[in-house]
Amino acid sequence: MTRATTEPELTGVRNFRDLGGLPTVDGRSVRPGHLFRSGHLAHATAEDAAFLTTLGLHTVFDFRNEADRRIEGADVELPGVRNVNIPLNDPADGKEFWKLVRDGDLDQLRGILGDGKAAARMSDSYRKMIVERTAEHSRILHAMAEDSVPALMHCAAGKDRAGLAIAISLLAVGVEHEAIEADYVKSNAPHRRYKVQRSSTAPDGMSPEVMELLAPLFDARVEYLRAAFGTIEESWGSVDVYLAEGLRLAPETRERLRGRLLTEA
Repeated sequence: MTRATTEPELTGVRNFRDLGGLPTVDGRSVRPGHLFRSGHLAHATAEDAAFLTTLGLHTVFDFRNEADRRIEGADVELPGVRNVNIPLNDPADGKEFWKLVRDGDLDQLRGILGDGKAAARMSDSYRKMIVERTAEHSRILHAMAEDSVPALMHCAAGKDRAGLAIAISLLAVGVEHEAIEADYVKSNAPHRRYKVQRSSTAPDGMSPEVMELLAPLFDARVEYLRAAFGTIEESWGSVDVYLAEGLRLAPETRERLRGRLLTEA
């Protein structure tokens, strides 16, 4: 079977896309069919799995934590594909927080999410993932430089943890910042978005105000990604130093990664 060249309409997998074609600062581009992103694969249909099998994937990187996997289930097994679980911070980490998101009344939601608290929580989580998850992001880049390409990266929604891991991978091979941001906000398209889940007995249900309070948790806002980029600059001074010292990415390893992911110069 040959790989589809247009983005498919997957039934049980949200937010899937190929990063192929994104431009680098030196005039190259990401090779189509080598780096993909999506939401989790736990609910993939047989047709979805059949399509994913045509991609020739070497590795699926799953950034969900144990709580996510308990709720959603394990990824479908794709023949000949290695599944690697590398848990990363959930931006809305904590059982109590998610319980309030699902079941809280309007006053409770105003208390934890109102007055910019939800957006601030998201930006803060991106900053933390940069500073606290250097070992995990290093492991991802080294794996791809070694042999783990073609790769698909996902978390639950394919927006935050996968979004940042993809952004770091693209930074490492020299993709333009504007192109990274443009891909990141594609997760806001209605057909890609993670469905807001509120219990049927939650007070105020999914009223307009409730949905407005929850929106920052489910949006891909460029300010979140820029908070991460800003943290790289503040903590290491530049992307190159972050990659070399923070992620221990040697020049030859970075060049090998570029060779795997980019078109010829």
